[in-house]
Amino acid sequence: MTDQPTGTREPPLRELLGGRGGALDASIPPAVFVVGWLVSGRSIGWGAAAAIAAGVAVGIWRLVRGRRVTASVASVAAVSLAAFVALQTGRAEDFFLIQLLSNVASALAWALSILVRWPLLGVVVGLVLGQKTRWRRDPDLVRAYGNASWVWVLGQYTVRVVVFGLLWWSGWVVALGVARVVLSWPLVAATLAASAVVLRRSLPEGHPGLRHPRG
Repeated sequence: MTDQPTGTREPPLRELLGGRGGALDASIPPAVFVVGWLVSGRSIGWGAAAAIAAGVAVGIWRLVRGRRVTASVASVAAVSLAAFVALQTGRAEDFFLIQLLSNVASALAWALSILVRWPLLGVVVGLVLGQKTRWRRDPDLVRAYGNASWVWVLGQYTVRVVVFGLLWWSGWVVALGVARVVLSWPLVAATLAASAVVLRRSLPEGHPGLRHPRG
């Protein structure tokens, strides 16, 4: 992304998409679930209660920091649903089942979006930049967003599906909790960095950049 108009700065992908705070916050309730489960003698009920309490605390903290109410409510709802599933099945590892399935769905959705030439990375960045769908009139941007979106499919969602799937199948609850933390912000940061490189290198020399779609 070279030869940008004078006075403009190409926004780093991590700046546009953020993700660090949300990813870190989302990893707290699962970690608390595992700790509560272990401390209580492997009681799913106590682990679930601890996770929901942590989820509520994180939601309140998000509100204090000015986050949207809907995001906080959705976060608590996700933790509560995970706890409900584990309580219903009587398997502690099933607390992570929703997370596993959501990553399967995300991998499929992102892959499909690339195939139909509506790469989700472009959709998200376009909305953040206020472009709506104007970027789709630029074939170079569509191709670049598609290439970069594969990083999210293969480097984030597929990795999570494989790791979570193997650990869930094996019933390794503690390992699932550790993986849930490790595959949150560290993996998001790596994915953002890699996709930013792919996005930049996929654009032809002289392209004005993300803020200035051609066409």
